[in-house]
Amino acid sequence: MGGMTEITGSTTDPSAQDPAAAAAAASAPEWEQRFRAPRVSLPDWAEDAPDRALFVSNATGTYELYAWDRATGEQRQVTDRPNGTTDGVLTPDGESVWWFSDTDGDEFGVWMRQPFHGGRDGQSGDEPATPGLDASYPAGLAIGRDGTAVVGRSTDDDGTTVHVVRPGTAPVEIYRHRESAGVGDLSHDGTLIALEHTEHGDAMHSALRVVRPDGTTVGELDDTEGGTKELGLSVLGFAPVAGDPRLLVGHQRRGRWEPMIWDPTTGTETELAIDLPGDVVAEWYPDASALLVMHEFEARSELWRYEPEAGSAPVRVETPAGSVSGATARPDGTVEYLWSSAAQPPVVRSTSGAVVLDPPGLKAPASVPVEDVWVDGPGGRVHALVQRPAAPAEGPFPTVFEIHGGPTWHDSDAFASGPAAWVDHGYAVVRVNYRGSTGYGRAWTDALKHRVGLIELEDIAAVREWAVKSGLADPERLVLAGGSWGGYLTLLGLGTQPDDWALGLAAVPVADYVTAYHDEMENLKAMDRTLLGGTPEEVPERFEASSPLTYVDAVRAPVYISAGVNDPRCPIRQVENYVDRLKDRDAVHEVYRYDAGHGSLVVEERIKQVRLELDFARRHLATGTDPSAA
Repeated sequence: MGGMTEITGSTTDPSAQDPAAAAAAASAPEWEQRFRAPRVSLPDWAEDAPDRALFVSNATGTYELYAWDRATGEQRQVTDRPNGTTDGVLTPDGESVWWFSDTDGDEFGVWMRQPFHGGRDGQSGDEPATPGLDASYPAGLAIGRDGTAVVGRSTDDDGTTVHVVRPGTAPVEIYRHRESAGVGDLSHDGTLIALEHTEHGDAMHSALRVVRPDGTTVGELDDTEGGTKELGLSVLGFAPVAGDPRLLVGHQRRGRWEPMIWDPTTGTETELAIDLPGDVVAEWYPDASALLVMHEFEARSELWRYEPEAGSAPVRVETPAGSVSGATARPDGTVEYLWSSAAQPPVVRSTSGAVVLDPPGLKAPASVPVEDVWVDGPGGRVHALVQRPAAPAEGPFPTVFEIHGGPTWHDSDAFASGPAAWVDHGYAVVRVNYRGSTGYGRAWTDALKHRVGLIELEDIAAVREWAVKSGLADPERLVLAGGSWGGYLTLLGLGTQPDDWALGLAAVPVADYVTAYHDEMENLKAMDRTLLGGTPEEVPERFEASSPLTYVDAVRAPVYISAGVNDPRCPIRQVENYVDRLKDRDAVHEVYRYDAGHGSLVVEERIKQVRLELDFARRHLATGTDPSAA
């Protein structure tokens, strides 16, 4: 069991070794300190070598992968790339680290492999992990105990393919389909492969297929009934013990996500008596005797232990109030989890009472807690999270509506440096879990189809009206902001609700929906066909109604847009089309382009982007303080 540790060697925070840099970092505004403070992810450990772990940290100023030998305390930086690396997996024996190598954040690349302790003479020891497979978008990966790998790939030409790669042999294709799919898991003995697929054409609701390594089918589970029902399934993992073919599966049969156990060799389905509101997911304890249950409800999460064979009720695993963004049960029975709240920065804790990883150097300053607000909207009660500046105590405040991405995601009571920066500058921040958000039941998540974007904005408008009437928000200083899908909703809202917003800040947005569809990665095309009911050629009126470009001439508020030039999700060409239309009519706008993909993994780049947004708001709203001084 890991206790207090330090990140050593090349992972150490540079400011911790340079007194002048440390002093400069400590004297920086608190909002910048929150970004620069070293963070670590929940460590992922090797199934057959639990003292070997892999985690992500920003300790050098860029998010990279680190190997950790918990028995010796040694920690080593695995990857070192200009635009960072976050996708990595340990082999079951802990001997190797697989990591995904793309080009400048474009998400298109190949899997690389290096020894857990690195190569000889200080070299990384990197080598291609799947020779014979061309570059692609990743679509899942599972690695067996004999070195066999099951590799999911997605390309514009081939759709999704799955290959079995055995050491020293050429890859063998066992699956291919035009619709999106992915590798879910590989059984403990390597004889069963679980795939998620959307062959029925609904990219929001997957079906499951378990196959042998030769591609022959063992079992099928499809709650969509060929696409006629909007019920999804997800792979949560095979039982982690030899000779046990049971698969833990997430399902939506009772209007929310919850787990069940499926034996694909017999077809037996075992319902689980976990009676908790909200969404429930789970993973196995290492001996398969129990499940570690994560319960998401109304923007917060908690952990439970459940023993399927005992027939007893789940037992609470005590965690502080807030959000658990990841958890794992260790072989000794303890649970490690990554926890934070809106007010308190993240920390990797253990049920033993220890802090599992505590990186050295600057600690992130706290922020203010969130308040829960429920507003009646056109589709039901809308949940919003509100943060108020500490001073002045009374509103109305200039207010930022920070809209989450996804769209199938949700804002939670978790630490976020971006909203905290706005609060530091005297703004209230409102985050809305609009229809399409997860955590409020299947019907809420699925409600946004066909009138995409417009439905979410109806919920945001309802919360905006509450914010003004309640005295929280100054109606003359309302900012609509967000990244990814939140950036899309920002541009769409500025055009369809031009009287409601004084300013717009859109990061990596969908701006021209038709061009975005044609340029984006293949699995997102499948999602758009599901959301809108077809392609731009098949349902042009829906794409037109949901595209920010349609309404660009109605935009009156100043607009700030930031975009990554290598972004495969919200490609740069469609952003440029929107910007050109703003230019044509001399609309007030600024554009910042940066050399990365769908966001940046470089800390100073993130700080630069927030500083530019804060400054844009200060200049156009005549409010707040200079971001370089606050």
